[in-house]
Amino acid sequence: MNMAQNIATGLDRIFTMEVVRVTERAAVAAARLRGRGDEKAADQVAVDAMRQELNRLAIKGTVVIGEGERDEAPMLYIGEEVGTGKGLAVDIALDPLEGTTICAKNLPNALAVIAIAEKGSLLFAPDVYMDKIAIGPGYAEGIIDIDAPPVENIANLAKAKGVAVSDITACILDRPRHTKLIDAVRATGAAIRLIGDGDVAGVIHTTDPDETGIDIYLGTGGAPEGVLAAAALRCTGGQMQGRLILDTPEKVARAEKMGISDPKRVYRAQDMARGDVLFAATGVTDGNLLDGVKFGRTFITTHTIVLRSSSRTVREIRARHQDLEKF
Repeated sequence: MNMAQNIATGLDRIFTMEVVRVTERAAVAAARLRGRGDEKAADQVAVDAMRQELNRLAIKGTVVIGEGERDEAPMLYIGEEVGTGKGLAVDIALDPLEGTTICAKNLPNALAVIAIAEKGSLLFAPDVYMDKIAIGPGYAEGIIDIDAPPVENIANLAKAKGVAVSDITACILDRPRHTKLIDAVRATGAAIRLIGDGDVAGVIHTTDPDETGIDIYLGTGGAPEGVLAAAALRCTGGQMQGRLILDTPEKVARAEKMGISDPKRVYRAQDMARGDVLFAATGVTDGNLLDGVKFGRTFITTHTIVLRSSSRTVREIRARHQDLEKF
């Protein structure tokens, strides 16, 4: 058995169910505070729960996408070592609560998210904006281009899907910076799903348009979220392109410290998340793809998807937890 096979077997054996427990714990912790209006508190309990579970795993884990850089976050910061220190060396990208505002307002599509890959496989991305375009699986390479105008990308996607442009729906973050983009997409005749937050979920929704109604994701969002979304697309066969927005000398310098030498480089999903990747997301609030945490008198239910790039396996796990002490 060669090294690649060893790594793949290790990821499968060690992480498939363990990674589910990590996102489940974070999701349940955050869900207890949904609708309370306190973003920081919801995020903090999710961080605490996720870190506790990660430190139980038999891994030598390094957080490459986390809660911020070392001087910005007390835990799960970029570069933090997690796990028992014994076992497979891995990179970890995570967001214990993707959509803090969504959770605080109890709106759809808040998630607890994590991606794990062989050490050196995930892009170290500074906490800056990233321009993104993404579609789901089943299309030939090259039908989207981050440098092409929206009318061209949407027309190419509609043609490849065999539908009219008016049958295409684009997901875009509802931000003032996207005014021109929104106008350009609407001018094509395509529909738009505007989202307030949660662009990891926005990109993931392109992987199952029959269920979510989303065909393409467009616009700028966080670069760390871009890496997490790329990990999910690597596991499903979707396509994504992203370019870091390094528009100040300070941002360029931060990127250089993280090993990024070309500030104009266009990253594909396979550039941001290489090799064998495992991705998991648990719903915090109800959404298009995942149900949120449900609290019963004697049990808690969670809904999780687990994706793996090497096998293109998609596992959907609906769990009923009756041992409430573990939370």
